[in-house]
Amino acid sequence: MAPNDVTMTTTTRPPFSRGWALTASALLAVVVLVVSTAIAPTSQAGPTTTGPRTSAQVPAAQPSGPIRGYIDAHAHIAASEAFGGALRCGRPFAPGGLAEAMADCPSHSGTGHFALLEGILGGTDIPGGAQGFPTFASWPAHDSQLHEQAYYTGIERSWRAGQRVLNNHLVANRVLCEMLVGSPHSCDEMDQLRRQVDYLNRMEAHIDAEHGGPGQGWFRIARSPEDVRRIAGEGKLAVTLGVEASEPFGCRMIDDAPLCTAEDIDRGLDEFASWGVSTVFPVHKFDNALGGARMDEDLAGLAVNIGNKLAAQRFWETRPCTTDASDHAQPLASTPVADGLAAASSGAPAGAGLPVYPQEPLCNVRGLTPLGEHAVRGLMDRGMLINLDHMSVASATRTLDLAEEAGYGGLVVDHTWSDPALSRRMHEMGGFTAAFAYPPDPTENFDEGFLDSWRATTAGATRPWDGYGFGSDVNGLAPLAEPRPSAAADPLVYPFTAPSGEVMDRWRFAERVYDLNVDGVAQYGLYADWITDVLHRAGPDRAELERQLMGGAEAWVATWERAR
Repeated sequence: MAPNDVTMTTTTRPPFSRGWALTASALLAVVVLVVSTAIAPTSQAGPTTTGPRTSAQVPAAQPSGPIRGYIDAHAHIAASEAFGGALRCGRPFAPGGLAEAMADCPSHSGTGHFALLEGILGGTDIPGGAQGFPTFASWPAHDSQLHEQAYYTGIERSWRAGQRVLNNHLVANRVLCEMLVGSPHSCDEMDQLRRQVDYLNRMEAHIDAEHGGPGQGWFRIARSPEDVRRIAGEGKLAVTLGVEASEPFGCRMIDDAPLCTAEDIDRGLDEFASWGVSTVFPVHKFDNALGGARMDEDLAGLAVNIGNKLAAQRFWETRPCTTDASDHAQPLASTPVADGLAAASSGAPAGAGLPVYPQEPLCNVRGLTPLGEHAVRGLMDRGMLINLDHMSVASATRTLDLAEEAGYGGLVVDHTWSDPALSRRMHEMGGFTAAFAYPPDPTENFDEGFLDSWRATTAGATRPWDGYGFGSDVNGLAPLAEPRPSAAADPLVYPFTAPSGEVMDRWRFAERVYDLNVDGVAQYGLYADWITDVLHRAGPDRAELERQLMGGAEAWVATWERAR
Protein backbone atom coordinates (compact mmCIF):
# COMPACT_ATOMS: atom_id res chain seq x y z
CA MET A 1 0.00 0.00 0.00
CA ALA A 2 1.35 3.41 -0.90
CA PRO A 3 2.05 5.92 1.88
CA ASN A 4 -0.74 8.19 0.68
CA ASP A 5 -3.30 5.37 1.06
CA VAL A 6 -2.99 5.05 4.85
CA THR A 7 -4.06 7.03 7.86
CA MET A 8 -0.85 8.03 9.59
CA THR A 9 -0.43 7.26 13.27
CA THR A 10 2.74 9.32 13.54
CA THR A 11 2.66 12.69 15.26
CA THR A 12 5.41 15.28 15.40
CA ARG A 13 6.97 17.06 18.35
CA PRO A 14 6.94 20.83 18.49
CA PRO A 15 10.02 22.13 16.70
CA PHE A 16 13.38 22.51 18.40
CA SER A 17 15.00 25.76 19.50
CA ARG A 18 18.55 27.01 18.98
CA GLY A 19 19.69 23.81 20.69
CA TRP A 20 18.43 21.81 17.71
CA ALA A 21 21.79 21.62 15.95
CA LEU A 22 23.60 20.50 19.10
CA THR A 23 20.93 17.94 19.94
CA ALA A 24 20.91 16.58 16.41
CA SER A 25 24.70 16.41 16.39
CA ALA A 26 24.67 14.33 19.56
CA LEU A 27 22.18 11.94 18.04
CA LEU A 28 24.13 11.80 14.81
CA ALA A 29 27.11 10.68 16.83
CA VAL A 30 24.96 7.81 17.95
CA VAL A 31 24.14 7.03 14.31
CA VAL A 32 27.84 6.39 13.82
CA LEU A 33 27.68 3.90 16.61
CA VAL A 34 24.58 1.96 15.63
CA VAL A 35 24.44 2.03 11.83
CA SER A 36 24.29 -1.06 12.49
CA THR A 37 26.92 -3.68 20.02
CA ALA A 38 46.09 -21.48 34.17
CA ILE A 39 46.79 -23.98 31.26
CA ALA A 40 49.69 -22.96 29.06
CA PRO A 41 48.56 -21.85 25.60
CA THR A 42 49.61 -23.71 22.49
CA SER A 43 50.34 -22.37 19.00
CA GLN A 44 46.78 -23.11 17.79
CA ALA A 45 46.21 -19.40 17.28
CA GLY A 46 48.26 -19.26 14.13
CA PRO A 47 51.56 -17.45 13.62
CA THR A 48 52.30 -13.82 14.37
CA THR A 49 54.97 -13.74 11.69
CA THR A 50 54.81 -14.18 7.94
CA GLY A 51 56.55 -16.97 6.11
CA PRO A 52 55.78 -20.11 4.18
CA ARG A 53 53.96 -22.96 5.89
CA THR A 54 53.85 -26.58 4.96
CA SER A 55 50.82 -28.27 3.42
CA ALA A 56 50.79 -30.65 6.40
CA GLN A 57 49.22 -27.81 8.39
CA VAL A 58 46.12 -27.79 6.17
CA PRO A 59 43.29 -30.07 7.38
CA ALA A 60 42.72 -33.15 5.27
CA ALA A 61 40.53 -32.88 2.20
CA GLN A 62 36.90 -33.86 2.62
CA PRO A 63 35.50 -36.77 0.56
CA SER A 64 32.96 -35.92 -2.09
CA GLY A 65 29.40 -35.61 -0.84
CA PRO A 66 27.67 -33.20 1.52
CA ILE A 67 29.90 -30.59 3.14
CA ARG A 68 30.42 -31.15 6.84
CA GLY A 69 31.20 -27.88 8.55
CA TYR A 70 29.70 -24.76 10.02
CA ILE A 71 29.00 -21.41 8.38
CA ASP A 72 29.28 -17.84 9.54
CA ALA A 73 26.60 -16.44 7.26
CA HIS A 74 27.09 -12.76 8.15
CA ALA A 75 30.51 -11.18 8.68
CA HIS A 76 32.29 -7.98 7.57
CA ILE A 77 35.96 -8.92 7.46
CA ALA A 78 36.81 -6.15 4.97
CA ALA A 79 34.96 -3.36 6.81
CA SER A 80 38.22 -1.49 7.36
CA GLU A 81 37.87 -0.39 3.72
CA ALA A 82 34.25 0.77 4.10
CA PHE A 83 32.77 4.14 5.17
CA GLY A 84 35.61 6.04 3.50
CA GLY A 85 38.29 4.12 5.42
CA ALA A 86 38.38 6.22 8.61
CA LEU A 87 35.91 4.52 10.96
CA ARG A 88 37.91 1.49 12.05
CA CYS A 89 41.38 1.01 13.56
CA GLY A 90 43.20 -2.10 12.39
CA ARG A 91 42.89 -4.42 9.43
CA PRO A 92 42.51 -8.18 8.95
CA PHE A 93 45.87 -8.28 7.19
CA ALA A 94 48.67 -5.97 6.08
CA PRO A 95 51.81 -6.63 4.02
CA GLY A 96 53.92 -5.77 7.09
CA GLY A 97 52.23 -8.42 9.21
CA LEU A 98 50.53 -8.22 12.58
CA ALA A 99 52.54 -5.23 13.84
CA GLU A 100 51.32 -3.12 10.91
CA ALA A 101 47.77 -4.43 10.71
CA MET A 102 46.95 -4.15 14.41
CA ALA A 103 48.90 -1.01 15.37
CA ASP A 104 47.21 1.62 17.52
CA CYS A 105 45.58 4.63 15.86
CA PRO A 106 45.76 8.13 17.44
CA SER A 107 42.14 8.80 16.45
CA HIS A 108 41.04 5.70 18.39
CA SER A 109 43.29 6.13 21.45
CA GLY A 110 43.38 8.57 24.37
CA THR A 111 40.77 11.25 23.79
CA GLY A 112 40.68 10.82 20.04
CA HIS A 113 37.22 11.32 18.59
CA PHE A 114 36.74 7.65 17.73
CA ALA A 115 37.94 6.59 21.19
CA LEU A 116 35.15 8.69 22.67
CA LEU A 117 32.59 7.19 20.30
CA GLU A 118 33.73 3.67 21.09
CA GLY A 119 33.40 4.40 24.80
CA ILE A 120 29.77 5.37 24.26
CA LEU A 121 29.14 2.44 21.95
CA GLY A 122 30.70 -0.40 23.87
CA GLY A 123 31.41 0.97 27.32
CA THR A 124 35.16 0.82 26.76
CA ASP A 125 37.42 2.99 28.91
CA ILE A 126 37.66 6.73 28.27
CA PRO A 127 40.28 7.88 27.51
CA GLY A 128 40.95 4.93 25.25
CA GLY A 129 44.14 3.01 25.82
CA ALA A 130 46.92 2.74 23.24
CA GLN A 131 47.17 -0.96 23.91
CA GLY A 132 46.82 -2.95 20.70
CA PHE A 133 49.82 -4.79 19.30
CA PRO A 134 51.76 -6.43 20.90
CA THR A 135 50.01 -6.66 24.30
CA PHE A 136 46.39 -6.29 23.10
CA ALA A 137 45.54 -5.23 26.63
CA SER A 138 42.72 -2.94 25.41
CA TRP A 139 41.68 -4.32 22.05
CA PRO A 140 40.40 -6.34 20.33
CA ALA A 141 37.66 -7.09 22.85
CA HIS A 142 34.05 -8.20 22.59
CA ASP A 143 32.93 -4.57 23.00
CA SER A 144 35.67 -2.79 21.00
CA GLN A 145 33.41 -2.11 18.05
CA LEU A 146 35.61 0.37 16.19
CA HIS A 147 38.73 -1.81 16.29
CA GLU A 148 39.56 -4.75 14.03
CA GLN A 149 38.03 -8.00 15.32
CA ALA A 150 38.90 -10.41 12.50
CA TYR A 151 42.66 -10.62 11.97
CA TYR A 152 43.19 -13.46 9.52
CA THR A 153 44.96 -15.87 11.86
CA GLY A 154 41.80 -15.80 13.98
CA ILE A 155 39.74 -16.73 10.92
CA GLU A 156 42.23 -19.54 10.35
CA ARG A 157 41.65 -20.82 13.87
CA SER A 158 37.89 -20.99 13.32
CA TRP A 159 38.46 -22.78 10.02
CA ARG A 160 40.55 -25.39 11.81
CA ALA A 161 37.70 -25.86 14.29
CA GLY A 162 35.35 -26.87 11.46
CA GLN A 163 34.19 -23.72 9.66
CA ARG A 164 33.87 -24.32 5.93
CA VAL A 165 32.02 -21.20 4.69
CA LEU A 166 32.39 -17.55 5.64
CA ASN A 167 29.87 -15.30 3.92
CA ASN A 168 31.46 -11.86 3.94
CA HIS A 169 29.08 -8.99 3.40
CA LEU A 170 30.59 -6.01 1.63
CA VAL A 171 29.14 -3.10 3.58
CA ALA A 172 28.46 0.54 2.70
CA ASN A 173 26.59 3.54 4.06
CA ARG A 174 26.95 6.95 2.43
CA VAL A 175 25.41 8.96 5.27
CA LEU A 176 27.71 7.44 7.86
CA CYS A 177 30.75 7.94 5.64
CA GLU A 178 29.97 11.61 5.05
CA MET A 179 29.71 12.24 8.79
CA LEU A 180 33.21 10.94 9.54
CA VAL A 181 36.25 13.15 10.01
CA GLY A 182 39.29 12.21 7.95
CA SER A 183 37.79 9.71 5.50
CA PRO A 184 40.41 9.32 2.76
CA HIS A 185 38.18 7.66 0.16
CA SER A 186 34.95 8.25 -1.76
CA CYS A 187 31.66 7.85 0.10
CA ASP A 188 29.83 6.60 -3.00
CA GLU A 189 28.45 3.24 -1.88
CA MET A 190 29.42 1.34 -5.02
CA ASP A 191 32.97 2.68 -4.65
CA GLN A 192 33.01 1.48 -1.04
CA LEU A 193 32.01 -2.01 -2.19
CA ARG A 194 34.63 -2.11 -4.96
CA ARG A 195 37.43 -1.24 -2.53
CA GLN A 196 36.41 -4.16 -0.32
CA VAL A 197 36.42 -6.60 -3.26
CA ASP A 198 39.94 -5.46 -4.15
CA TYR A 199 41.07 -5.77 -0.53
CA LEU A 200 39.78 -9.33 -0.22
CA ASN A 201 41.58 -10.31 -3.42
CA ARG A 202 44.81 -8.95 -1.94
CA MET A 203 44.13 -10.75 1.34
CA GLU A 204 43.69 -14.05 -0.50
CA ALA A 205 46.96 -13.48 -2.38
CA HIS A 206 48.76 -12.66 0.90
CA ILE A 207 47.62 -15.93 2.48
CA ASP A 208 48.49 -17.84 -0.70
CA ALA A 209 52.03 -16.44 -0.56
CA GLU A 210 52.42 -17.79 2.97
CA HIS A 211 51.46 -21.25 1.76
CA GLY A 212 53.61 -21.53 -1.32
CA GLY A 213 51.91 -19.58 -4.09
CA PRO A 214 48.66 -18.93 -5.98
CA GLY A 215 45.86 -21.26 -5.01
CA GLN A 216 47.76 -22.85 -2.14
CA GLY A 217 46.26 -21.00 0.82
CA TRP A 218 43.40 -22.10 3.05
CA PHE A 219 41.43 -18.84 2.43
CA ARG A 220 39.72 -19.12 -0.96
CA ILE A 221 37.20 -16.68 -2.45
CA ALA A 222 34.26 -18.63 -3.88
CA ARG A 223 32.25 -17.02 -6.66
CA SER A 224 29.74 -19.80 -7.32
CA PRO A 225 28.21 -22.78 -5.51
CA GLU A 226 30.53 -24.99 -7.52
CA ASP A 227 33.51 -23.07 -6.13
CA VAL A 228 32.19 -23.56 -2.59
CA ARG A 229 31.93 -27.34 -3.05
CA ARG A 230 35.37 -27.61 -4.63
CA ILE A 231 37.06 -25.48 -1.95
CA ALA A 232 35.33 -27.23 0.95
CA GLY A 233 36.15 -30.57 -0.66
CA GLU A 234 39.82 -29.60 -0.49
CA GLY A 235 39.38 -28.98 3.23
CA LYS A 236 39.76 -25.20 2.84
CA LEU A 237 37.58 -22.20 3.79
CA ALA A 238 35.20 -20.93 1.09
CA VAL A 239 34.78 -17.15 1.43
CA THR A 240 31.68 -15.92 -0.36
CA LEU A 241 30.59 -12.35 -1.02
CA GLY A 242 27.35 -10.65 -0.03
CA VAL A 243 26.29 -7.00 -0.23
CA GLU A 244 24.75 -5.03 2.65
CA ALA A 245 24.46 -1.43 1.46
CA SER A 246 21.95 1.25 2.38
CA GLU A 247 21.76 2.75 -1.13
CA PRO A 248 22.73 -0.06 -3.53
CA PHE A 249 23.13 1.04 -7.15
CA GLY A 250 22.82 4.65 -5.97
CA CYS A 251 19.15 3.98 -5.13
CA ARG A 252 18.66 6.86 -2.76
CA MET A 253 15.17 8.28 -2.26
CA ILE A 254 14.31 11.91 -1.51
CA ASP A 255 10.70 12.64 -0.59
CA ASP A 256 9.58 9.44 -2.37
CA ALA A 257 11.44 10.40 -5.57
CA PRO A 258 14.02 7.74 -6.56
CA LEU A 259 17.49 8.84 -7.65
CA CYS A 260 18.16 5.65 -9.60
CA THR A 261 16.59 3.91 -12.59
CA ALA A 262 15.90 0.32 -13.60
CA GLU A 263 18.96 0.58 -15.85
CA ASP A 264 21.13 1.58 -12.87
CA ILE A 265 19.87 -1.47 -10.98
CA ASP A 266 20.57 -3.80 -13.91
CA ARG A 267 24.11 -2.44 -14.33
CA GLY A 268 24.74 -2.79 -10.60
CA LEU A 269 23.41 -6.35 -10.47
CA ASP A 270 25.58 -7.29 -13.44
CA GLU A 271 28.59 -5.86 -11.62
CA PHE A 272 27.65 -7.86 -8.52
CA ALA A 273 27.42 -10.97 -10.68
CA SER A 274 30.90 -10.28 -12.08
CA TRP A 275 32.23 -10.32 -8.49
CA GLY A 276 30.45 -13.61 -7.80
CA VAL A 277 28.08 -12.14 -5.20
CA SER A 278 25.95 -14.73 -3.44
CA THR A 279 23.63 -12.61 -1.26
CA VAL A 280 22.13 -9.11 -1.42
CA PHE A 281 20.22 -6.92 1.05
CA PRO A 282 17.86 -4.77 -1.05
CA VAL A 283 17.26 -2.57 2.02
CA HIS A 284 19.52 -1.77 4.97
CA LYS A 285 18.82 0.61 7.87
CA PHE A 286 17.24 3.46 5.88
CA ASP A 287 14.25 3.62 3.55
CA ASN A 288 15.62 3.73 0.02
CA ALA A 289 14.31 3.75 -3.53
CA LEU A 290 13.80 -0.03 -3.40
CA GLY A 291 11.74 -0.27 -0.22
CA GLY A 292 11.16 0.47 3.43
CA ALA A 293 13.48 -0.59 6.26
CA ARG A 294 12.70 -2.48 9.45
CA MET A 295 13.17 0.28 11.98
CA ASP A 296 15.73 0.09 14.79
CA GLU A 297 14.30 0.35 18.31
CA ASP A 298 14.98 2.32 21.51
CA LEU A 299 17.82 4.88 21.41
CA ALA A 300 19.18 3.25 18.27
CA GLY A 301 15.81 3.92 16.67
CA LEU A 302 16.06 7.64 17.45
CA ALA A 303 19.56 7.84 16.01
CA VAL A 304 18.96 5.80 12.87
CA ASN A 305 15.71 7.69 12.26
CA ILE A 306 17.81 10.86 12.04
CA GLY A 307 20.04 9.02 9.59
CA ASN A 308 16.92 8.15 7.61
CA LYS A 309 16.02 11.84 7.61
CA LEU A 310 19.44 12.70 6.19
CA ALA A 311 19.27 9.93 3.60
CA ALA A 312 15.65 10.21 2.47
CA GLN A 313 14.70 13.74 3.67
CA ARG A 314 11.98 12.32 5.89
CA PHE A 315 11.57 10.37 9.11
CA TRP A 316 10.03 6.90 9.20
CA GLU A 317 6.26 6.88 8.92
CA THR A 318 4.20 4.12 10.51
CA ARG A 319 0.76 2.56 10.67
CA PRO A 320 -0.79 -0.16 12.83
CA CYS A 321 0.24 -3.62 11.63
CA THR A 322 -2.36 -5.76 9.87
CA THR A 323 -0.76 -9.14 10.66
CA ASP A 324 1.15 -10.70 13.55
CA ALA A 325 4.43 -9.48 12.02
CA SER A 326 5.67 -6.05 13.06
CA ASP A 327 8.58 -3.70 12.78
CA HIS A 328 10.36 -2.48 15.91
CA ALA A 329 8.55 -0.20 18.35
CA GLN A 330 9.70 3.41 18.61
CA PRO A 331 10.14 5.71 21.63
CA LEU A 332 6.95 7.36 22.85
CA ALA A 333 6.20 10.95 23.87
CA SER A 334 6.26 9.91 27.53
CA THR A 335 9.69 8.28 27.53
CA PRO A 336 12.52 10.04 29.35
CA VAL A 337 14.58 10.15 26.16
CA ALA A 338 11.80 11.75 24.14
CA ASP A 339 10.89 14.20 26.90
CA GLY A 340 14.54 15.15 27.33
CA LEU A 341 14.92 15.89 23.65
CA ALA A 342 11.80 18.04 23.73
CA ALA A 343 12.97 19.96 26.78
CA ALA A 344 16.40 20.54 25.25
CA SER A 345 15.07 22.75 22.53
CA SER A 346 12.18 24.40 20.77
CA GLY A 347 12.11 26.07 17.37
CA ALA A 348 13.80 23.91 14.74
CA PRO A 349 13.88 24.32 10.99
CA ALA A 350 10.61 23.31 9.33
CA GLY A 351 10.23 19.56 9.14
CA ALA A 352 13.00 18.88 11.64
CA GLY A 353 10.81 18.06 14.62
CA LEU A 354 11.37 14.52 15.86
CA PRO A 355 8.36 12.25 15.28
CA VAL A 356 6.67 10.48 18.17
CA TYR A 357 4.99 7.14 17.56
CA PRO A 358 2.10 5.33 19.26
CA GLN A 359 2.69 2.37 21.52
CA GLU A 360 0.91 -0.41 19.66
CA PRO A 361 2.94 -2.70 17.33
CA LEU A 362 4.09 -0.57 14.42
CA CYS A 363 4.77 -1.21 10.76
CA ASN A 364 6.68 1.04 8.38
CA VAL A 365 4.26 2.32 5.75
CA ARG A 366 6.86 1.83 3.07
CA GLY A 367 7.00 -1.48 1.31
CA LEU A 368 8.69 -2.67 -1.85
CA THR A 369 8.59 0.00 -4.57
CA PRO A 370 8.27 -0.70 -8.31
CA LEU A 371 12.05 -0.34 -8.54
CA GLY A 372 12.36 -2.71 -5.59
CA GLU A 373 10.25 -5.29 -7.38
CA HIS A 374 12.50 -4.86 -10.42
CA ALA A 375 15.55 -5.45 -8.22
CA VAL A 376 14.02 -8.55 -6.60
CA ARG A 377 13.20 -10.03 -10.01
CA GLY A 378 16.72 -9.17 -11.15
CA LEU A 379 18.20 -11.00 -8.18
CA MET A 380 16.07 -14.03 -8.97
CA ASP A 381 17.08 -13.92 -12.65
CA ARG A 382 20.75 -13.96 -11.60
CA GLY A 383 20.37 -16.70 -8.98
CA MET A 384 21.39 -14.55 -6.01
CA LEU A 385 20.11 -15.07 -2.48
CA ILE A 386 17.72 -12.33 -1.31
CA ASN A 387 18.29 -11.29 2.30
CA LEU A 388 15.11 -10.29 4.16
CA ASP A 389 16.88 -8.95 7.25
CA HIS A 390 16.46 -5.17 7.60
CA MET A 391 13.40 -5.12 5.31
CA SER A 392 10.19 -3.63 6.67
CA VAL A 393 7.32 -6.07 7.15
CA ALA A 394 5.69 -4.68 4.03
CA SER A 395 8.90 -4.97 1.96
CA ALA A 396 9.68 -8.47 3.16
CA THR A 397 6.11 -9.69 2.71
CA ARG A 398 5.97 -8.49 -0.89
CA THR A 399 9.40 -10.04 -1.57
CA LEU A 400 8.17 -13.37 -0.24
CA ASP A 401 5.04 -13.08 -2.38
CA LEU A 402 7.13 -12.48 -5.51
CA ALA A 403 9.44 -15.38 -4.67
CA GLU A 404 6.50 -17.68 -3.99
CA GLU A 405 4.87 -16.75 -7.31
CA ALA A 406 8.15 -17.60 -9.07
CA GLY A 407 8.76 -20.81 -7.10
CA TYR A 408 12.03 -19.25 -5.89
CA GLY A 409 13.65 -20.48 -2.67
CA GLY A 410 16.81 -18.40 -2.82
CA LEU A 411 16.06 -16.54 0.41
CA VAL A 412 17.98 -15.99 3.61
CA VAL A 413 17.89 -14.37 7.04
CA ASP A 414 21.30 -14.45 8.64
CA HIS A 415 21.54 -12.37 11.83
CA THR A 416 18.13 -12.26 13.56
CA TRP A 417 16.77 -9.02 12.12
CA SER A 418 13.62 -10.19 10.37
CA ASP A 419 10.30 -10.65 12.18
CA PRO A 420 10.04 -14.29 13.37
CA ALA A 421 6.79 -14.88 11.46
CA LEU A 422 8.43 -13.83 8.20
CA SER A 423 11.54 -15.89 8.97
CA ARG A 424 9.35 -18.95 9.49
CA ARG A 425 7.54 -18.39 6.20
CA MET A 426 10.88 -18.01 4.44
CA HIS A 427 12.14 -21.29 5.95
CA GLU A 428 9.05 -23.17 4.80
CA MET A 429 9.61 -21.79 1.27
CA GLY A 430 13.10 -23.32 1.20
CA GLY A 431 15.25 -20.46 2.52
CA PHE A 432 18.26 -20.59 4.85
CA THR A 433 18.35 -19.36 8.44
CA ALA A 434 21.25 -18.24 10.62
CA ALA A 435 20.93 -16.55 14.01
CA PHE A 436 23.09 -13.83 15.49
CA ALA A 437 25.95 -15.36 17.47
CA TYR A 438 24.64 -14.49 20.93
CA PRO A 439 26.33 -15.92 24.02
CA PRO A 440 25.02 -19.45 24.64
CA ASP A 441 22.94 -18.21 27.60
CA PRO A 442 21.36 -14.81 28.32
CA THR A 443 23.72 -12.25 29.85
CA GLU A 444 23.51 -8.71 31.20
CA ASN A 445 23.64 -7.20 27.72
CA PHE A 446 21.94 -9.99 25.75
CA ASP A 447 18.39 -10.80 26.81
CA GLU A 448 18.35 -13.89 24.63
CA GLY A 449 20.99 -16.60 24.34
CA PHE A 450 21.86 -18.49 21.16
CA LEU A 451 20.36 -21.70 22.50
CA ASP A 452 17.01 -20.12 23.35
CA SER A 453 16.96 -18.43 19.94
CA TRP A 454 17.71 -21.69 18.13
CA ARG A 455 15.06 -23.63 20.04
CA ALA A 456 12.39 -20.98 19.43
CA THR A 457 13.26 -20.63 15.74
CA THR A 458 13.29 -24.35 14.92
CA ALA A 459 10.34 -25.49 17.07
CA GLY A 460 7.20 -26.52 15.21
CA ALA A 461 8.50 -26.16 11.67
CA THR A 462 7.00 -28.34 8.94
CA ARG A 463 10.05 -28.35 6.68
CA PRO A 464 12.97 -30.23 8.28
CA TRP A 465 16.05 -28.35 9.46
CA ASP A 466 18.90 -29.80 7.41
CA GLY A 467 21.27 -27.11 8.59
CA TYR A 468 21.50 -23.93 10.65
CA GLY A 469 24.08 -21.17 10.79
CA PHE A 470 25.24 -18.28 12.89
CA GLY A 471 25.93 -14.70 11.90
CA SER A 472 28.83 -13.14 13.78
CA ASP A 473 28.31 -9.61 12.38
CA VAL A 474 31.99 -9.19 13.18
CA ASN A 475 33.25 -5.68 12.36
CA GLY A 476 29.62 -4.68 11.85
CA LEU A 477 29.25 -2.11 14.67
CA ALA A 478 27.75 -4.83 16.84
CA PRO A 479 29.01 -6.16 20.18
CA LEU A 480 30.24 -9.74 20.04
CA ALA A 481 29.26 -12.37 22.59
CA GLU A 482 30.34 -11.41 26.10
CA PRO A 483 31.35 -13.95 28.77
CA ARG A 484 28.37 -15.85 30.17
CA PRO A 485 27.94 -15.60 33.95
CA SER A 486 27.34 -19.35 34.18
CA ALA A 487 30.96 -19.90 33.12
CA ALA A 488 31.97 -19.37 36.76
CA ALA A 489 30.32 -22.66 37.70
CA ASP A 490 30.37 -24.44 34.34
CA PRO A 491 33.23 -23.13 32.20
CA LEU A 492 34.45 -24.23 28.83
CA VAL A 493 37.29 -26.51 29.86
CA TYR A 494 40.63 -26.09 28.09
CA PRO A 495 41.97 -27.81 26.12
CA PHE A 496 38.79 -28.65 24.24
CA THR A 497 37.93 -30.75 21.22
CA ALA A 498 36.46 -28.60 18.45
CA PRO A 499 33.67 -29.88 16.16
CA SER A 500 36.34 -30.73 13.57
CA GLY A 501 38.01 -33.07 16.09
CA GLU A 502 41.04 -30.80 16.53
CA VAL A 503 42.19 -30.27 20.13
CA MET A 504 42.63 -26.59 20.97
CA ASP A 505 43.92 -24.72 23.98
CA ARG A 506 43.61 -21.06 24.95
CA TRP A 507 44.64 -18.84 22.07
CA ARG A 508 47.87 -16.88 22.18
CA PHE A 509 47.79 -13.75 20.04
CA ALA A 510 51.19 -12.02 20.21
CA GLU A 511 51.60 -11.39 23.97
CA ARG A 512 47.93 -11.87 24.84
CA VAL A 513 46.26 -15.15 25.83
CA TYR A 514 42.48 -15.27 25.35
CA ASP A 515 40.04 -17.36 27.39
CA LEU A 516 36.36 -17.45 26.30
CA ASN A 517 35.23 -17.78 29.91
CA VAL A 518 36.86 -14.45 30.79
CA ASP A 519 37.05 -12.55 27.51
CA GLY A 520 34.00 -13.69 25.57
CA VAL A 521 34.40 -13.54 21.80
CA ALA A 522 37.08 -10.88 21.76
CA GLN A 523 37.93 -11.56 18.13
CA TYR A 524 37.25 -14.01 15.36
CA GLY A 525 39.54 -16.78 16.59
CA LEU A 526 37.32 -17.21 19.63
CA TYR A 527 34.46 -18.57 17.49
CA ALA A 528 36.25 -21.91 17.71
CA ASP A 529 35.78 -21.71 21.48
CA TRP A 530 32.29 -20.21 21.19
CA ILE A 531 30.79 -22.94 19.03
CA THR A 532 32.29 -25.61 21.27
CA ASP A 533 30.83 -23.85 24.30
CA VAL A 534 27.40 -23.54 22.65
CA LEU A 535 27.39 -27.31 22.10
CA HIS A 536 28.60 -27.86 25.67
CA ARG A 537 25.71 -25.81 27.05
CA ALA A 538 23.08 -27.46 24.81
CA GLY A 539 22.65 -30.37 27.22
CA PRO A 540 20.35 -33.08 25.84
CA ASP A 541 19.93 -31.08 22.60
CA ARG A 542 23.64 -31.26 21.81
CA ALA A 543 23.51 -33.99 19.18
CA GLU A 544 20.71 -32.31 17.21
CA LEU A 545 22.30 -28.87 17.44
CA GLU A 546 25.66 -30.22 16.31
CA ARG A 547 23.99 -31.97 13.38
CA GLN A 548 22.34 -28.73 12.30
CA LEU A 549 25.39 -26.48 12.80
CA MET A 550 27.77 -28.89 11.08
CA GLY A 551 25.20 -29.18 8.28
CA GLY A 552 25.03 -25.40 8.00
CA ALA A 553 27.57 -24.96 5.20
CA GLU A 554 25.87 -27.68 3.14
CA ALA A 555 22.38 -26.23 3.69
CA TRP A 556 23.54 -22.75 2.74
CA VAL A 557 25.27 -23.76 -0.49
CA ALA A 558 22.34 -26.03 -1.43
CA THR A 559 20.03 -23.00 -1.06
CA TRP A 560 22.29 -21.04 -3.41
CA GLU A 561 22.35 -23.93 -5.87
CA ARG A 562 18.55 -24.17 -5.95
CA ALA A 563 18.39 -20.46 -6.72
CA ARG A 564 20.47 -20.93 -9.87
